[in-house]
Amino acid sequence: KGRVSMESPQREASIHGGAGGLLKPPAAKRHPVATTHHGITRTDDYAWLRADNWQQVVRDPAALAPEIRAYLDAENAYAAASMADVEELRLRLFDEMRGRIKEDDSSVPAPDGAYAYSTRYAHGAQHPMIVRSNRDGSEEQVLLDANAMAEGKAYFRLGGFAHSHDHRLLAYSSDESGNEYFTIRIRDAATGTDLPDVIAETGGSAIWANDGKTLFYVWIDENHRPAKVYRHIVGSDPATDVVVYSDPDPGFFIAIGQTQSRRFIVIDTHDHETSEARVIDSNEPEGEPRLVAPREVGQEYSVDHGGDRFFILTNAGSAEDFKVVTAPETAPGRA
Repeated sequence: KGRVSMESPQREASIHGGAGGLLKPPAAKRHPVATTHHGITRTDDYAWLRADNWQQVVRDPAALAPEIRAYLDAENAYAAASMADVEELRLRLFDEMRGRIKEDDSSVPAPDGAYAYSTRYAHGAQHPMIVRSNRDGSEEQVLLDANAMAEGKAYFRLGGFAHSHDHRLLAYSSDESGNEYFTIRIRDAATGTDLPDVIAETGGSAIWANDGKTLFYVWIDENHRPAKVYRHIVGSDPATDVVVYSDPDPGFFIAIGQTQSRRFIVIDTHDHETSEARVIDSNEPEGEPRLVAPREVGQEYSVDHGGDRFFILTNAGSAEDFKVVTAPETAPGRA
């Protein structure tokens, strides 16, 4: 049936089982490896397909062992040959689904100060544009055009973006290799030029303090775990950034955010059933993170702020469907 172009006639014949033959999947070689854990020995014939240098491969796919790559290439070629006869149908279905989508879509403008910010897609574009306009809707300014940024690149993904509270700067992140390590850059909103600050190996999100020059972000370690929160000062060398928080438990992950009041930056640490939060005063970004309530296994909570109180969503006290409690910002503990 459907055939695809291969690197050589011999390779094509092997995938199709020879001239006129049926499709035959590639067979991985067997190299038995025995391991013993808890007194039980297990033999894995395909352990060789597990790359020991996977951390390096995530950053540089060319570091993958040639024998593993050759097998994956053969699997991909087999899949392409197997599905070749439905390629026309696949394209027709794609066009039909695309025809039912509003391609020139945009988000609802989010007002902030003198501006309203939104995300917009141009017709036929794969990536968004980040725009802002005056509150009356006039004079739209394109802050980021991810389509232009992606041009000529084999892969591009726009990550998070956040404007400083004085509207002068825009922090944004991107991944240009597909390894999900995002690089943060800072753009001058007035001129559209990027500053020299380049912060690599982040989770993609950046949170501004109220001074308009201090930025918080999460660093991703070699195992792709969100492991540390850093503080960056615009214009400084990222190598001198200060570690604000790191969690000693490898089972916990770290995220950052900001309360709706913009008064506090929130450092959230959590696993699948337990959470813990710390806050930093946005007006004092060099201050130490303050613990809201120590972690207790099985208890989750998240923090917001308004007026002089924290609003906390939690399942503490057997609140199976969660409950909302408040606490003074000076003493937010469970008491």
